[in-house]
Amino acid sequence: MTSSKVRLEQIADPDNLREAFLRAAKGKGARADVRRFRENLDTELAALRAEILAEAVRVGQFTAFTIFEPKERRIHAPCFRERVLHHALVGPCEADFERWAVGDSFACRKGKGREKALRRAEQFAARHEWFLKLDVEKYFDSIPHAVLLAEIRRRWRDARVVALWERIVRSHEKTPGRGLPIGALTSQHLANFYLGPVDRFVKEVLRVPGYARYMDDMALWGGRGELRLAQLAVERCLREELGLKVKPNWHLQPTARGMDFLGYRIFRGASRLARKSRRRFLRRWTALERAREKGAVGEAAAQRRALALTAFVRVARGETLLARLFGSNLGTGHRAPTASTAGAVSTTPLTTAARRIATGTSPASATTTWASASPSAHATRPQWPPD
Repeated sequence: MTSSKVRLEQIADPDNLREAFLRAAKGKGARADVRRFRENLDTELAALRAEILAEAVRVGQFTAFTIFEPKERRIHAPCFRERVLHHALVGPCEADFERWAVGDSFACRKGKGREKALRRAEQFAARHEWFLKLDVEKYFDSIPHAVLLAEIRRRWRDARVVALWERIVRSHEKTPGRGLPIGALTSQHLANFYLGPVDRFVKEVLRVPGYARYMDDMALWGGRGELRLAQLAVERCLREELGLKVKPNWHLQPTARGMDFLGYRIFRGASRLARKSRRRFLRRWTALERAREKGAVGEAAAQRRALALTAFVRVARGETLLARLFGSNLGTGHRAPTASTAGAVSTTPLTTAARRIATGTSPASATTTWASASPSAHATRPQWPPD
Protein backbone atom coordinates (compact mmCIF):
# COMPACT_ATOMS: atom_id res chain seq x y z
CA MET A 1 0.00 0.00 0.00
CA THR A 2 1.39 3.40 -1.00
CA SER A 3 2.56 5.50 1.94
CA SER A 4 1.79 9.17 2.45
CA LYS A 5 4.03 11.73 0.76
CA VAL A 6 2.83 14.60 2.98
CA ARG A 7 5.77 16.63 4.29
CA LEU A 8 6.03 18.93 7.27
CA GLU A 9 6.46 21.95 4.98
CA GLN A 10 2.98 21.31 3.54
CA ILE A 11 1.45 21.32 7.01
CA ALA A 12 3.27 24.54 7.93
CA ASP A 13 2.52 26.25 4.61
CA PRO A 14 0.97 29.70 5.28
CA ASP A 15 -1.96 29.05 2.92
CA ASN A 16 -2.66 25.71 4.59
CA LEU A 17 -2.56 27.33 8.05
CA ARG A 18 -4.92 30.09 6.98
CA GLU A 19 -7.34 27.55 5.53
CA ALA A 20 -7.03 25.53 8.75
CA PHE A 21 -7.97 28.63 10.75
CA LEU A 22 -11.08 29.17 8.61
CA ARG A 23 -12.19 25.56 9.08
CA ALA A 24 -11.52 25.63 12.84
CA ALA A 25 -13.40 28.95 13.24
CA LYS A 26 -16.44 27.89 11.21
CA GLY A 27 -19.55 28.39 13.32
CA LYS A 28 -17.50 29.63 16.28
CA GLY A 29 -16.83 33.25 15.30
CA ALA A 30 -18.54 34.67 18.39
CA ARG A 31 -16.29 32.84 20.86
CA ALA A 32 -13.77 34.99 22.70
CA ASP A 33 -10.78 32.75 21.94
CA VAL A 34 -11.61 32.76 18.23
CA ARG A 35 -11.95 36.56 18.20
CA ARG A 36 -8.61 36.99 19.96
CA PHE A 37 -6.91 34.65 17.49
CA ARG A 38 -8.46 36.48 14.54
CA GLU A 39 -7.42 39.91 15.84
CA ASN A 40 -3.76 38.79 15.71
CA LEU A 41 -4.15 36.31 12.88
CA ASP A 42 -0.89 36.89 11.01
CA THR A 43 1.15 36.84 14.21
CA GLU A 44 -0.59 33.73 15.54
CA LEU A 45 -0.19 31.82 12.28
CA ALA A 46 3.45 32.85 11.91
CA ALA A 47 4.17 31.62 15.45
CA LEU A 48 2.37 28.35 14.80
CA ARG A 49 4.28 27.87 11.56
CA ALA A 50 7.61 28.44 13.32
CA GLU A 51 6.73 25.94 16.06
CA ILE A 52 5.68 23.29 13.54
CA LEU A 53 8.90 23.64 11.51
CA ALA A 54 11.00 23.61 14.68
CA GLU A 55 9.16 20.44 15.78
CA ALA A 56 8.31 22.17 19.04
CA VAL A 57 4.60 22.81 18.68
CA ARG A 58 2.58 22.84 21.92
CA VAL A 59 -0.18 20.24 22.26
CA GLY A 60 -2.37 18.75 24.97
CA GLN A 61 -4.22 21.89 26.06
CA PHE A 62 -7.76 20.56 26.58
CA THR A 63 -10.96 21.72 28.21
CA ALA A 64 -12.64 18.67 29.73
CA PHE A 65 -16.37 18.33 30.31
CA THR A 66 -19.02 15.61 30.42
CA ILE A 67 -22.00 15.16 28.11
CA PHE A 68 -24.92 12.85 28.83
CA GLU A 69 -26.67 12.58 25.42
CA PRO A 70 -26.90 10.20 23.67
CA LYS A 71 -24.84 8.57 26.42
CA GLU A 72 -22.41 9.76 29.07
CA ARG A 73 -19.02 10.69 27.63
CA ARG A 74 -16.01 12.66 28.83
CA ILE A 75 -15.07 15.22 26.17
CA HIS A 76 -11.61 16.77 25.88
CA ALA A 77 -11.91 19.78 23.57
CA PRO A 78 -8.57 21.21 22.38
CA CYS A 79 -7.92 24.93 22.78
CA PHE A 80 -8.57 26.94 19.62
CA ARG A 81 -4.91 27.24 18.66
CA GLU A 82 -4.57 23.47 18.82
CA ARG A 83 -7.75 23.07 16.77
CA VAL A 84 -6.05 25.10 14.04
CA LEU A 85 -3.03 22.79 14.26
CA HIS A 86 -5.24 19.71 13.97
CA HIS A 87 -6.96 21.07 10.86
CA ALA A 88 -3.58 21.98 9.37
CA LEU A 89 -2.38 18.41 9.88
CA VAL A 90 -5.54 16.58 8.82
CA GLY A 91 -6.14 18.71 5.71
CA PRO A 92 -3.09 17.52 3.71
CA CYS A 93 -3.44 13.97 5.10
CA GLU A 94 -7.15 13.57 4.38
CA ALA A 95 -6.59 12.26 0.84
CA ASP A 96 -4.36 9.53 2.26
CA PHE A 97 -6.95 8.53 4.87
CA GLU A 98 -9.49 8.32 2.06
CA ARG A 99 -7.20 6.27 -0.15
CA TRP A 100 -6.56 3.75 2.63
CA ALA A 101 -10.26 3.29 3.50
CA VAL A 102 -12.63 0.65 2.14
CA GLY A 103 -15.89 1.68 0.49
CA ASP A 104 -18.09 0.48 3.35
CA SER A 105 -16.44 2.59 6.05
CA PHE A 106 -18.58 5.72 6.53
CA ALA A 107 -17.21 7.91 9.37
CA CYS A 108 -15.00 11.01 8.86
CA ARG A 109 -15.15 10.85 5.07
CA LYS A 110 -16.41 13.36 2.54
CA GLY A 111 -19.39 12.06 0.62
CA LYS A 112 -20.06 9.36 3.22
CA GLY A 113 -21.51 9.93 6.70
CA ARG A 114 -24.38 8.66 8.80
CA GLU A 115 -27.11 8.76 6.16
CA LYS A 116 -25.01 6.90 3.57
CA ALA A 117 -24.23 4.26 6.21
CA LEU A 118 -27.94 3.93 6.96
CA ARG A 119 -28.84 3.53 3.28
CA ARG A 120 -26.14 0.87 2.85
CA ALA A 121 -27.41 -1.00 5.91
CA GLU A 122 -30.93 -0.95 4.47
CA GLN A 123 -29.64 -2.47 1.22
CA PHE A 124 -27.88 -5.32 3.00
CA ALA A 125 -30.85 -5.92 5.30
CA ALA A 126 -33.07 -6.32 2.23
CA ARG A 127 -30.79 -9.04 0.83
CA HIS A 128 -29.82 -11.17 3.82
CA GLU A 129 -31.66 -13.20 6.43
CA TRP A 130 -29.28 -12.67 9.37
CA PHE A 131 -27.21 -9.81 10.80
CA LEU A 132 -24.34 -9.56 13.26
CA LYS A 133 -23.98 -6.27 15.16
CA LEU A 134 -20.94 -5.57 17.32
CA ASP A 135 -18.86 -2.68 18.54
CA VAL A 136 -15.70 -2.08 20.55
CA GLU A 137 -15.72 -1.70 24.30
CA LYS A 138 -14.74 1.87 25.33
CA TYR A 139 -13.18 2.35 21.92
CA PHE A 140 -11.53 5.78 22.09
CA ASP A 141 -10.33 5.19 25.65
CA SER A 142 -8.77 1.82 24.87
CA ILE A 143 -6.80 2.46 21.65
CA PRO A 144 -3.17 1.46 22.42
CA HIS A 145 -0.68 4.16 21.49
CA ALA A 146 2.11 1.71 20.63
CA VAL A 147 0.09 -0.16 17.98
CA LEU A 148 -1.38 3.03 16.52
CA LEU A 149 2.01 4.75 16.31
CA ALA A 150 3.60 1.71 14.70
CA GLU A 151 0.97 1.92 11.94
CA ILE A 152 1.56 5.68 11.59
CA ARG A 153 5.31 5.11 11.19
CA ARG A 154 4.57 2.53 8.50
CA ARG A 155 2.24 4.85 6.56
CA TRP A 156 4.00 8.26 6.59
CA ARG A 157 7.36 8.77 4.89
CA ASP A 158 8.37 12.05 6.51
CA ALA A 159 9.72 11.27 9.99
CA ARG A 160 8.89 14.84 11.08
CA VAL A 161 5.21 14.30 10.25
CA VAL A 162 5.34 11.02 12.18
CA ALA A 163 6.83 12.90 15.12
CA LEU A 164 3.98 15.45 15.01
CA TRP A 165 1.37 12.68 14.99
CA GLU A 166 3.20 11.03 17.88
CA ARG A 167 3.29 14.25 19.88
CA ILE A 168 -0.47 14.63 19.44
CA VAL A 169 -1.27 10.98 20.25
CA ARG A 170 0.87 10.98 23.40
CA SER A 171 -0.65 14.23 24.67
CA HIS A 172 -3.61 12.33 26.12
CA GLU A 173 -3.98 9.07 28.05
CA LYS A 174 -7.04 7.49 29.62
CA THR A 175 -4.90 4.76 31.09
CA PRO A 176 -1.11 4.42 30.67
CA GLY A 177 -0.32 4.12 26.97
CA ARG A 178 -3.96 4.04 25.86
CA GLY A 179 -6.66 6.42 24.71
CA LEU A 180 -7.47 9.19 22.28
CA PRO A 181 -9.40 12.29 23.42
CA ILE A 182 -13.02 12.39 22.30
CA GLY A 183 -13.58 15.87 20.87
CA ALA A 184 -10.41 16.29 18.80
CA LEU A 185 -10.45 16.22 15.00
CA THR A 186 -7.26 14.15 14.89
CA SER A 187 -8.82 11.56 17.20
CA GLN A 188 -11.77 11.07 14.87
CA HIS A 189 -9.57 10.42 11.84
CA LEU A 190 -7.06 8.25 13.70
CA ALA A 191 -9.81 6.19 15.33
CA ASN A 192 -11.47 5.57 11.98
CA PHE A 193 -8.11 4.77 10.38
CA TYR A 194 -7.16 2.38 13.20
CA LEU A 195 -9.95 -0.08 12.37
CA GLY A 196 -8.99 -0.24 8.69
CA PRO A 197 -7.33 -3.67 9.16
CA VAL A 198 -10.64 -5.04 10.46
CA ASP A 199 -12.45 -3.72 7.38
CA ARG A 200 -10.02 -5.47 5.06
CA PHE A 201 -10.07 -8.66 7.15
CA VAL A 202 -13.88 -8.87 6.98
CA LYS A 203 -14.14 -8.02 3.28
CA GLU A 204 -11.02 -9.71 1.85
CA VAL A 205 -10.37 -12.68 4.17
CA LEU A 206 -13.75 -13.58 5.66
CA ARG A 207 -15.57 -12.32 2.54
CA VAL A 208 -18.79 -11.72 4.45
CA PRO A 209 -21.59 -10.83 1.95
CA GLY A 210 -22.61 -7.59 3.70
CA TYR A 211 -20.58 -5.18 5.84
CA ALA A 212 -20.85 -1.57 7.01
CA ARG A 213 -18.88 0.30 9.65
CA TYR A 214 -19.35 3.72 11.19
CA MET A 215 -16.41 4.32 13.54
CA ASP A 216 -16.49 1.30 15.90
CA ASP A 217 -20.10 0.32 15.11
CA MET A 218 -19.80 -2.73 12.83
CA ALA A 219 -22.65 -4.55 11.11
CA LEU A 220 -22.34 -7.73 9.06
CA TRP A 221 -24.98 -9.61 7.05
CA GLY A 222 -25.11 -13.16 5.70
CA GLY A 223 -26.00 -16.66 6.84
CA ARG A 224 -26.26 -17.53 10.51
CA GLY A 225 -23.36 -20.00 10.51
CA GLU A 226 -20.93 -17.79 8.63
CA LEU A 227 -21.75 -14.80 10.85
CA ARG A 228 -21.11 -16.83 13.99
CA LEU A 229 -17.69 -17.77 12.64
CA ALA A 230 -17.13 -14.13 11.62
CA GLN A 231 -17.95 -12.97 15.15
CA LEU A 232 -15.24 -15.19 16.61
CA ALA A 233 -12.74 -14.20 13.92
CA VAL A 234 -13.35 -10.45 14.26
CA GLU A 235 -13.13 -10.68 18.02
CA ARG A 236 -9.79 -12.47 17.71
CA CYS A 237 -8.51 -9.94 15.14
CA LEU A 238 -9.41 -7.01 17.37
CA ARG A 239 -7.83 -8.62 20.43
CA GLU A 240 -4.63 -9.97 18.89
CA GLU A 241 -3.88 -7.39 16.20
CA LEU A 242 -5.28 -4.16 17.64
CA GLY A 243 -5.41 -4.72 21.41
CA LEU A 244 -9.18 -4.10 21.63
CA LYS A 245 -12.20 -5.93 23.02
CA VAL A 246 -15.64 -6.46 21.55
CA LYS A 247 -18.51 -5.43 23.83
CA PRO A 248 -20.16 -8.53 25.28
CA ASN A 249 -23.63 -7.43 24.10
CA TRP A 250 -23.09 -8.33 20.42
CA HIS A 251 -26.19 -9.45 18.50
CA LEU A 252 -26.64 -12.26 15.99
CA GLN A 253 -30.31 -12.25 14.99
CA PRO A 254 -32.70 -12.55 12.04
CA THR A 255 -32.90 -9.39 9.98
CA ALA A 256 -36.68 -9.39 10.26
CA ARG A 257 -36.40 -8.48 13.96
CA GLY A 258 -34.67 -5.20 13.17
CA MET A 259 -31.17 -4.03 14.05
CA ASP A 260 -30.24 -0.93 16.05
CA PHE A 261 -27.58 1.02 14.16
CA LEU A 262 -26.50 4.67 14.54
CA GLY A 263 -29.66 5.65 16.43
CA TYR A 264 -32.00 3.97 13.95
CA ARG A 265 -33.61 0.56 13.67
CA ILE A 266 -32.94 -1.15 10.36
CA PHE A 267 -35.45 -3.43 8.69
CA ARG A 268 -35.60 -4.89 5.18
CA GLY A 269 -34.82 -1.96 2.91
CA ALA A 270 -36.10 0.66 5.36
CA SER A 271 -35.57 2.14 8.80
CA ARG A 272 -37.14 4.10 11.63
CA LEU A 273 -35.87 5.69 14.82
CA ALA A 274 -34.57 3.40 17.51
CA ARG A 275 -36.63 3.53 20.68
CA LYS A 276 -34.03 5.59 22.59
CA SER A 277 -33.71 8.04 19.69
CA ARG A 278 -37.47 8.56 19.57
CA ARG A 279 -37.63 9.25 23.29
CA ARG A 280 -34.66 11.61 23.05
CA PHE A 281 -36.26 13.52 20.17
CA LEU A 282 -39.54 13.98 22.04
CA ARG A 283 -37.72 15.07 25.19
CA ARG A 284 -35.61 17.62 23.31
CA TRP A 285 -38.54 18.87 21.28
CA THR A 286 -40.64 19.42 24.41
CA ALA A 287 -37.75 21.23 26.12
CA LEU A 288 -37.26 23.44 23.04
CA GLU A 289 -40.95 24.32 22.92
CA ARG A 290 -41.00 25.23 26.60
CA ALA A 291 -37.85 27.34 26.25
CA ARG A 292 -39.41 29.19 23.30
CA GLU A 293 -42.63 29.84 25.20
CA LYS A 294 -40.68 31.27 28.15
CA GLY A 295 -38.59 33.48 25.88
CA ALA A 296 -35.35 31.71 26.82
CA VAL A 297 -34.80 30.88 23.12
CA GLY A 298 -35.59 33.31 20.32
CA GLU A 299 -37.66 32.32 17.31
CA ALA A 300 -34.71 32.21 14.91
CA ALA A 301 -32.62 30.05 17.26
CA ALA A 302 -35.62 27.80 17.95
CA GLN A 303 -36.18 27.30 14.23
CA ARG A 304 -32.53 26.37 13.68
CA ARG A 305 -32.64 23.84 16.50
CA ALA A 306 -35.96 22.47 15.26
CA LEU A 307 -34.48 21.92 11.81
CA ALA A 308 -31.54 20.03 13.30
CA LEU A 309 -33.85 17.84 15.38
CA THR A 310 -36.20 16.98 12.54
CA ALA A 311 -33.37 16.39 10.05
CA PHE A 312 -32.17 13.44 12.14
CA VAL A 313 -35.67 11.96 12.16
CA ARG A 314 -36.32 12.42 8.45
CA VAL A 315 -33.29 10.37 7.45
CA ALA A 316 -35.23 7.27 8.55
CA ARG A 317 -37.35 5.85 5.74
CA GLY A 318 -40.64 4.72 7.15
CA GLU A 319 -40.56 6.77 10.37
CA THR A 320 -44.02 8.23 11.10
CA LEU A 321 -43.16 10.34 14.13
CA LEU A 322 -43.10 13.72 12.36
CA ALA A 323 -46.34 13.05 10.52
CA ARG A 324 -47.95 12.15 13.83
CA LEU A 325 -46.68 15.35 15.43
CA PHE A 326 -47.23 17.79 12.58
CA GLY A 327 -49.95 16.22 10.47
CA SER A 328 -49.92 15.37 6.79
CA ASN A 329 -48.49 18.74 5.69
CA LEU A 330 -44.99 17.69 6.67
CA GLY A 331 -44.84 14.46 4.73
CA THR A 332 -42.84 11.43 5.77
CA GLY A 333 -39.93 11.57 3.33
CA HIS A 334 -36.41 10.93 4.53
CA ARG A 335 -34.93 14.15 3.14
CA ALA A 336 -33.94 16.78 5.68
CA PRO A 337 -35.73 20.14 5.69
CA THR A 338 -34.04 23.04 3.96
CA ALA A 339 -33.39 26.46 5.45
CA SER A 340 -36.60 27.76 3.88
CA THR A 341 -38.56 25.40 6.10
CA ALA A 342 -37.75 27.43 9.21
CA GLY A 343 -40.09 30.24 8.29
CA ALA A 344 -43.07 27.87 8.18
CA VAL A 345 -43.04 26.94 11.87
CA SER A 346 -46.08 28.33 13.64
CA THR A 347 -46.28 29.29 17.30
CA THR A 348 -48.70 26.54 18.32
CA PRO A 349 -47.29 24.55 21.28
CA LEU A 350 -46.42 20.94 20.57
CA THR A 351 -45.78 19.69 24.07
CA THR A 352 -49.18 18.03 24.39
CA ALA A 353 -48.70 16.05 21.19
CA ALA A 354 -45.19 15.07 22.19
CA ARG A 355 -46.32 13.85 25.60
CA ARG A 356 -49.09 11.71 24.15
CA ILE A 357 -46.82 10.07 21.61
CA ALA A 358 -44.16 9.51 24.27
CA THR A 359 -46.60 7.74 26.55
CA GLY A 360 -47.97 5.56 23.79
CA THR A 361 -51.51 6.96 23.60
CA SER A 362 -53.00 8.37 20.43
CA PRO A 363 -51.23 11.55 19.27
CA ALA A 364 -52.93 14.92 19.37
CA SER A 365 -53.64 16.66 16.10
CA ALA A 366 -51.06 19.43 16.13
CA THR A 367 -51.69 22.49 13.96
CA THR A 368 -48.05 23.36 13.52
CA THR A 369 -47.00 22.92 9.91
CA TRP A 370 -43.76 22.99 7.97
CA ALA A 371 -45.36 24.07 4.73
CA SER A 372 -42.24 24.03 2.57
CA ALA A 373 -41.02 20.62 3.66
CA SER A 374 -40.21 18.22 0.84
CA PRO A 375 -42.99 15.76 -0.03
CA SER A 376 -42.48 12.13 0.73
CA ALA A 377 -40.09 10.27 -1.52
CA HIS A 378 -41.82 7.03 -0.55
CA ALA A 379 -45.52 6.62 -1.23
CA THR A 380 -45.78 3.52 0.91
CA ARG A 381 -44.26 2.55 4.22
CA PRO A 382 -43.45 -0.92 5.52
CA GLN A 383 -45.60 -2.32 8.28
CA TRP A 384 -43.34 -2.27 11.30
CA PRO A 385 -43.47 -4.80 14.12
CA PRO A 386 -44.45 -3.25 17.46
CA ASP A 387 -41.75 -1.85 19.77
